[in-house]
Amino acid sequence: MEVLKEAIFTITKHVEDVAEGLGEEEVEALIDAILSSKKVFVYGAGRSGLVAKAFAMRLMHLGINVYVVGEIITPAIEREDLLLTISGSGETTSVVNAAKIAKNVGAKVALITTYPNSSLGRLADIVVVVKGRTKLRGEKDFVMRQIKGEHYPLAPLGTLFEIAVLIFLDALIVELMVRLGKTEDEMRTRHATIE
Repeated sequence: MEVLKEAIFTITKHVEDVAEGLGEEEVEALIDAILSSKKVFVYGAGRSGLVAKAFAMRLMHLGINVYVVGEIITPAIEREDLLLTISGSGETTSVVNAAKIAKNVGAKVALITTYPNSSLGRLADIVVVVKGRTKLRGEKDFVMRQIKGEHYPLAPLGTLFEIAVLIFLDALIVELMVRLGKTEDEMRTRHATIE
C-alpha cells in the first residue's frame, strides 16, 4: 500500500505543477478555436486517444459539433474546422499525418504536448504545453535501464502526461460551461440514453 499511496501523491503533485505552469495565452487561443470552429475533431493515439475521446464526449454534452478521428461516422475536415491533437512526444506518426491533412485543407491545428518543438509542435497553430514524462525519456529497453541505473518515478510511461491532460481538459470543460452559460442539467439532456 505504501507504493500505491506514494504513486498517488506523485501524480497529484504533478497535476498541481501542470496547473501552475499552464500558458494563459495558449489556453485562451485553444478556447477561442473551439468556440469559433464549425466542427472540432479530436485525435490521439493509445491512451492519449482515450483522453481525447473523453473530452469529445464532454464537448458533445456542451452542444459543440465534435468528432473523434478514426470513427466511421467522422466527416471530412474543412477549412473552418479545428483538429485538436494530443501527443506527449509530438512525434506520433498517425497524429502527425492527421495534422498535415488538416493543414492542407486550411483547418486549424491545436496540440497538447510536452514537447512544443516536436514535429507536431511545428505544424500546430496552437500549442498548449502540459509537462509530463513520456515514453521517450531514457533508454527504451527495460534491462538496459536497470544496468544503467535509470529508475523512473512511480508513474509508468506516459501516465503523468495523460492524467494531467485529462484533468486539464475536464477543467477546460468547466471554463467552457461558464463561457457558454451551460448548466450541468443542460449537459445531462445530451448524455447517452442507450447504454
